[in-house]
Amino acid sequence: MEPPSAGGGVAHNNSTHKFHPCDEAVIATNDDASDCKRGAVRLGYWKDDYIGFFVRNQERKAPEINRGYFARVKGVEMCVEKFLKKTSGNCQIINLGCGFDTLYFRLRDTPHQVKNFIELDFPTVTARKCYTIKRNKALLAKIHDEDGEVRLSPTDLHGPNYHLMGVDLRNLDEVDNKLQQAEVDFTLPTIFLAECVLVYIEAQNCRNLLKWIAQKFQAAVFVNYEQVNMNDRFGDVMLNNLRSRGCSLAGVESCLSLETQTNRFKDCGWSGARAWDMVQVYDSISSSERQRIERLEMLDEGELLLQLFQHYCLVVAWLGVAFQDLDITVEELMSSLNID
Repeated sequence: MEPPSAGGGVAHNNSTHKFHPCDEAVIATNDDASDCKRGAVRLGYWKDDYIGFFVRNQERKAPEINRGYFARVKGVEMCVEKFLKKTSGNCQIINLGCGFDTLYFRLRDTPHQVKNFIELDFPTVTARKCYTIKRNKALLAKIHDEDGEVRLSPTDLHGPNYHLMGVDLRNLDEVDNKLQQAEVDFTLPTIFLAECVLVYIEAQNCRNLLKWIAQKFQAAVFVNYEQVNMNDRFGDVMLNNLRSRGCSLAGVESCLSLETQTNRFKDCGWSGARAWDMVQVYDSISSSERQRIERLEMLDEGELLLQLFQHYCLVVAWLGVAFQDLDITVEELMSSLNID
């Protein structure tokens, strides 16, 4: 059973949220990404005991798609794990455009713990996520502890150290208000995560958001996964495919090269940034792990996967000097976030 109207009316009833023409198409990208992640998990690309609560994937995706999502998940988690080790858990995670991401629940199954975990997305999306969490004791049990309570509204959920809230990231007053509700600590080391989020935000709104974060937080890392090299023929095909679904990439000007990706942060007051295309990210994964997942499915030929990898990237930006050495290199030991 789906939630009534999947929360669709909630966003329109929020006086501070003004829908843009492409918002519904952008919201739909969460369903696509979640379906793909669920499909890859079912095939054994990585372990995720929680994605199945949010997605009932039946359709099998192409091997190139599965490998692409493996590299995406692995790349982001390598950065998260290095950040957690560096801070010994005395930190916050803020997941922007979180969708149905399950990182909080997977972290609860590891020795890694954080002071606060905050997730933000369109109210339409968070309404569905709240509904699913509320209906499943296995999820609620990860949020609830003996000392704390879980407070729920149609679009927001607050636990002792987990906060899921509906917000328009283009409205900074609203973002600030929501973070205050989540008891954010601007002095605590914080890692921001965004997977294909900034590219859907108009350039000026994106600059405002990144400048605001740089001004408010003392020590932070931003891990951004999204498109790159979008000014070639393959990029045009990707753009046209998204436009045919009613989804324009409002921030595509920052996705022309690895340099424009890093400049987006440097120009907004961040101390520094570096970026890698997904060919480099995939190559940084241990050879034993790459060999394991390459045995799961055969590729007819690798040209399409190479092109996909060349058109997505991972960016790490930082505030201050504490995290300027955070990169994508990985030891032979497997990630303790259970990508196995």
